[in-house]
Amino acid sequence: MAEHGRRGNATMLRVRAFVEHVFADQKHRCGLKVSTIGLVRATIKIRLANIAYNMRRLIFHERTAAAA
Repeated sequence: MAEHGRRGNATMLRVRAFVEHVFADQKHRCGLKVSTIGLVRATIKIRLANIAYNMRRLIFHERTAAAA
């Protein structure tokens, strides 16, 4: 594989690893299941799960900053 291809794969793997952790958290904590029927409803469920995830991350970072 060419050097350019290896760098592209490495970048893609880093992004995929971060995104998969977010999805795993949403599935585990929020019980997120998205049906393929109803694109609008699925989009809203995913957005709400993302908001909840971001709020938990914000609270975590604020607590660690306050403790330091």
